[in-house]
Amino acid sequence: MIIREALLGTRTFGQLRERPGIASDVLSARLSMLVEQGVLDKVPYREPGQRTRDAYDLTPAGEDLKTVMVALQQWGVAHVPRAQGPRFHAVTTDTGEPVRACLVDARGRIVSDADVAFVRRDASPTPDLPA
Repeated sequence: MIIREALLGTRTFGQLRERPGIASDVLSARLSMLVEQGVLDKVPYREPGQRTRDAYDLTPAGEDLKTVMVALQQWGVAHVPRAQGPRFHAVTTDTGEPVRACLVDARGRIVSDADVAFVRRDASPTPDLPA
């Protein structure tokens, strides 16, 4: 939820606490972890008459999560649809047209989910499991 909100432009602790409704202690711990992992950067800001506080901006690694978020949204729309529709739409910045996440092979061809297999990198065969 924090990453989704950051992608939607939410930057401050107060906004992050209110919009998705995350408890302050949980939010604080998650923000610290996301900063530690290089997904968010802390950026000081100050509103007139207020003390300096931290805002949170996506790092390049955080921006790279756009593909993951679009894929998660597609999955949710297909398998856990909400009556009021999705909470956000991913669109191109130049035309505003919707985008989709897809799998692409080394030649740039779109590959269907059914044509993708996950294989282990190690050479040892996987043991047969009892039926």
